[in-house]
Amino acid sequence: MRTAHEAANNGKLPSEVPPERHTSASLLKQIVHWLDEAKAEEIVTIDLAGKTSIGDYMVIASGGTDRHVGAIADMLQEKMKSAGEGRVRVEGLETCDWVLIDTGDIIVHVFRPEVRDFYNLEKMWSVERPGEAISH
Repeated sequence: MRTAHEAANNGKLPSEVPPERHTSASLLKQIVHWLDEAKAEEIVTIDLAGKTSIGDYMVIASGGTDRHVGAIADMLQEKMKSAGEGRVRVEGLETCDWVLIDTGDIIVHVFRPEVRDFYNLEKMWSVERPGEAISH
């Protein structure tokens, strides 16, 4: 990845240099920090390695009300866009009971507490997968 300084040496404007991409682990740390800044509650991270190919990590957090959930999701979207993560997809902003933010490598779920308790994603994704069944 070239820096703005290297681009200037090659006669390119800094705006022509693509933004640096975060690794999944560094973006995960940023997301957890941003969630904490937004006063999200009960932030849980789940390593999805070996469990699924849908992403590297899952983050689950709660907001106290639907307005809080929406504000957290809006702030995360803005922070990710500022950090160069422009390919973020968001679902659930209409009702703000459960907002899903998908960066491709990291999936963030922001729930109202009652909805989080109902779906209990932590239990579903934290359990180790059983070994393959053996047929005789």
